[in-house]
Amino acid sequence: MKRLMKWLGALVLVLLLAFLALRTPDTDPAEMRAKYGAAPSQFVDMGDGLTVHLRDEGPRDAPVIMVLHGSNDDLHTWDQWADALKRHFRVVRFDTLGHGLTGASPDGDYSAPAMAALVGRVADKLDIARFTLAGNSMGGAVAAQYAMVHPDRLTGLILVDAGGAPKKGNERGNIGFKLAAMPGVNVLAESITPRFLIERSLRQSVAVETAVTPQVVDRFWEMLRYPGNRAATMGRFSTPRATLDPARLATIRVPTLILWGEEDGLIGVDGAHWYNRAIPGSRLVIYPGIGHLPQLEAPGQSAADVAAFVAGLAKPEGAAGGAS
Repeated sequence: MKRLMKWLGALVLVLLLAFLALRTPDTDPAEMRAKYGAAPSQFVDMGDGLTVHLRDEGPRDAPVIMVLHGSNDDLHTWDQWADALKRHFRVVRFDTLGHGLTGASPDGDYSAPAMAALVGRVADKLDIARFTLAGNSMGGAVAAQYAMVHPDRLTGLILVDAGGAPKKGNERGNIGFKLAAMPGVNVLAESITPRFLIERSLRQSVAVETAVTPQVVDRFWEMLRYPGNRAATMGRFSTPRATLDPARLATIRVPTLILWGEEDGLIGVDGAHWYNRAIPGSRLVIYPGIGHLPQLEAPGQSAADVAAFVAGLAKPEGAAGGAS
């Protein structure tokens, strides 16, 4: 018995040492703000203990494009779009709940409805009455939900490899999302998040691997480890994935542009056609040789398609905020 207890004690010690050796601590908030939150970033007090990191660029009287990032991403995913669009459009982007420099939600709610509600709150805070709303991946699902509830606030809707579509079961997925959804493993992932795992996950998400630069990998890795973001991620992935209701999507009458990478291994191109069938009058553009992140893999072409779409819409009315 004593020998068994010694072996168990030794095993616990080895596991503890291994945990301490592999542990990747949270990043320092001040350091991350200095690195990723310099001008033109703003940190906007939304009330109730929530401060949102956002960027608001372009002419104040121009048509507004608000863009929503995907899961475990942040507003910097839109850097190249913003550079291409901000001369003629007002481009608003922000880190949503549990992401980027916004960090943890005070009430711990990371659901799609909570993120959709934040869209309206940000628009109100910036005195934006109407806008075109775009979203990639998780952000696309949030944008679609917002369009179903608040169509009166939108001049257009842009879905970029959007979540919310049914999966066929043959998607490749990526290792990061799979681990985050595994009970037990996801608890460890709150403390052990090696950089190589983030890089591998990103490379599995794209078809153009040159888009996964060391700087992009560092950003994803460091932002994921911003205080509260890992716990938020594990909480989101522990919730069963929901498919949007096609009948509700069919009520959307907002002009809609669907952009999709043909080689998307996370949400297959069938999802693009599903959205296109569900939303009346929507327009579909598929990019050959592009994966899940067209804004990084084909930034020039995708931004040009967005510019042409928004330029063709009616100019937004006024600048006063409305109910969200």
